[in-house]
Amino acid sequence: MADDESLPVVTFGSLMTEGTTLSRRGLHDKALGCFNDALKLRAGDKHCLITRSKCFLKLGDTENSLKDAEASLQIDKTFPEGLYQKAEALYTMGDFEFALVFYHRGRRLRPDMHKFQLGINKAEEAIVNCIGNPSSLKLESKEELCFVSRQAELQSKKDNQKQQNKPKDQKDQKQTKKQSPKTEQQLLGELYADKAYLEKLLKDEDLMQSSTRQGIKVMDLVLDGISYLNHRRDFWQQQKPIYARVYERKVLRQGWMQDKKQKPSDISRSIAKNMEDIDLLLARGSAEESCRKAERMLKKIQTWSENEVPNKNELIGNLHSCIGSAQLAMGQMEAALRSHKMDLDCARQNSLTDAVSRALDNIGHVYARIGKFQQAINTWEEKIPLVQSSLEKAWLFHEIGRCYLELDKAEVAQDYGQKSLQSADEEGDVEWQLHATVLVAQAQVKMKDYQSAIMNFERALEKAKLVPSETAQNAIIAALDNVSKSFIAELNKSHKDGILSHKGTCTSTARNGEKTPLSCSAYPAAP
Repeated sequence: MADDESLPVVTFGSLMTEGTTLSRRGLHDKALGCFNDALKLRAGDKHCLITRSKCFLKLGDTENSLKDAEASLQIDKTFPEGLYQKAEALYTMGDFEFALVFYHRGRRLRPDMHKFQLGINKAEEAIVNCIGNPSSLKLESKEELCFVSRQAELQSKKDNQKQQNKPKDQKDQKQTKKQSPKTEQQLLGELYADKAYLEKLLKDEDLMQSSTRQGIKVMDLVLDGISYLNHRRDFWQQQKPIYARVYERKVLRQGWMQDKKQKPSDISRSIAKNMEDIDLLLARGSAEESCRKAERMLKKIQTWSENEVPNKNELIGNLHSCIGSAQLAMGQMEAALRSHKMDLDCARQNSLTDAVSRALDNIGHVYARIGKFQQAINTWEEKIPLVQSSLEKAWLFHEIGRCYLELDKAEVAQDYGQKSLQSADEEGDVEWQLHATVLVAQAQVKMKDYQSAIMNFERALEKAKLVPSETAQNAIIAALDNVSKSFIAELNKSHKDGILSHKGTCTSTARNGEKTPLSCSAYPAAP
């Protein structure tokens, strides 16, 4: 019995603390053991799954890292740390475009979490490094294909003569059979304009006989480009001939091809892929195209039965949400509001709690963007009971407080700022501690409680150094300077008022032999 009592008590919290400490020291293998044991005590804890996912990523096990991140999102779809960790795992695996989607999702959910923006920047840079910047591939002027010395020109003329002396069939090897312009345009799409441009360059004999600084013949470059485009055209012709494309369009317009040809599993995969494409288009700034794609998909899904798409109602609401987000990005506020309200109606009719929360969130955003702060407050306050995580509470309380501040209701704004800070403390999120503290300080400035405001701005400055954010630090320092000036002016005013009202009191109390107030010692003596 005594031996049992002497054994240390192993709890979930102690295992998490030990694992985190070991991970910070670089002992990721040992830390992994702690997180495994912690999950045995509290299976499915999303915070533990994310810490273990980070540990797997440090060990180079990207697959298990991704699995843990996805498991945390199954528990809470709006878990920002889960979205960020999934994006990080995908980025490390080289899936930069999908990583970009999840960085953008996280930023839309938590717009003030700086790490999502950093993730977007690095993912976009990685994509450009992989596929190149399209603008750098265009041949825009003759000057860019600069002319070289006479020797190079003479050499190019000799090469040209050799080319002319070749048999016709050998010359034609570089060119495939001609297609009609209309057919080529359908097959090549946007690349058709590039092919037409390259063919136009071929007619410029002087340009074709020149070479680049690296000694590469311009004619060879142009012919290689045309050859590549011809190969792509032939490939697409084989994969899906024009007549097949025309037929497919007719069938899609009739609205029965997907019903007849695809199995439910194929439909699910197709829907998942289309939803990812819609998110990706919006994430990459193509809001108009994202909106069109979502609208087309919405019409298509509405024609399918619930047997083929079991989660049909949920998908319809989700698409209304995607359309609303795209419309918001395009500045179509009224349309965005209508779309998000349709999402809300759909969610309520089908008792989809998560979707209700999402729709209320988006409607509040639109109201706040158009300056209808009271409507935004009413919408977001309706969302409060649906919030599940402390971090989401921190964000939501902050946004509500910010709206109250815009309405000059400083006391209520301060209360919500303190609630936001409390939730951020529970989560241990430094960034939201920073935002909440700044909100409290700004509310106190409006209430002319300058001393408290200065203290909170100083706390916020410490948080900004931890994030770190140089922009936030500079803004807080400027705010501190302004508040300090207001505080000094208030003190000077109160001192002057004190001198006028307390001169008689100070002298009389001194004459009676009582203790003089400390503030009176700084004033001039009474006559």
